[in-house]
Amino acid sequence: MLKHQPDKPGTLFKKLYHQKTITLPGVYDAISALAAKKSGAEAIYITGAGVTNSSLAVPDIALLTLSELANQTTNIVNIAQIPAISDADTGFGETMNVKRTVQMLEHSGLAGIHIEDQANPKRCGHLDGKSLIDIKHMQTKLRAALDSRKDPDFHIIARTDARSVEGLDEAIERANIYVKEGADIIFPEGLYNLDEFKRFRDHVHAPLLANMTEFGKTPLTTVEEFSTIGYELVIFPMTAFRMMLKVLIETYEEILNSGTQKELIHKMYTRKELYDLIEYEEYNKLDVRFSK
Repeated sequence: MLKHQPDKPGTLFKKLYHQKTITLPGVYDAISALAAKKSGAEAIYITGAGVTNSSLAVPDIALLTLSELANQTTNIVNIAQIPAISDADTGFGETMNVKRTVQMLEHSGLAGIHIEDQANPKRCGHLDGKSLIDIKHMQTKLRAALDSRKDPDFHIIARTDARSVEGLDEAIERANIYVKEGADIIFPEGLYNLDEFKRFRDHVHAPLLANMTEFGKTPLTTVEEFSTIGYELVIFPMTAFRMMLKVLIETYEEILNSGTQKELIHKMYTRKELYDLIEYEEYNKLDVRFSK
């Protein structure tokens, strides 16, 4: 149900991942966030690709604007009421843009954001053809981000895409520089196997986030396996979006080909189930209370 933004989401988020490895399902709008929460998620990940693909139907190549993302994160946080971290691409520009990005997205109620060291126009982290900004350039972005947050527990997560561009050693070197700058969590993108994740863990002394996306450079790996080698956070950014899109297309094809939805009824979320999910009756109760 719609409420005020939760207090100190970054503090709660930190407590969660210090206790155990946290699974963060990827969400892309308010209803997906609510579904994740009702399914048992303790925290969620707002996928930049999912928000871009769902709201604009374009590739994830930095076409989404900061204001569009901030609007979506606000909607998600207000309904989910659990800690959420979000993709913030390259910070939506240079140093002063990063400063505004942190201010706006912290204000939306997030527990944190990640900023990557790719050059614009950015590409999906598991695609080839990426290019990086130099380390000093990323350091200035991190300094601006850290200086701009109001709550010291608002997480600034530094993502490095160096593995597929310059190799694992360079990714580790960059990560350690980002830790020295004050990054709260390091996100090594596009590692090739569990041994690489373990080597990264052995050489980077900070909380680590693993990306368990599908169809990418990283083989399917369980949260338990990541936990065993010491990773604090595992995101599943596009899993739900990809499932949703497949079912959506199958549904439209069935309606257009058969002229009826009767073969789909048994697969549907019912009206009652939907109303229970969105707590329809609670809004009716509020309406009655406010009318007295």
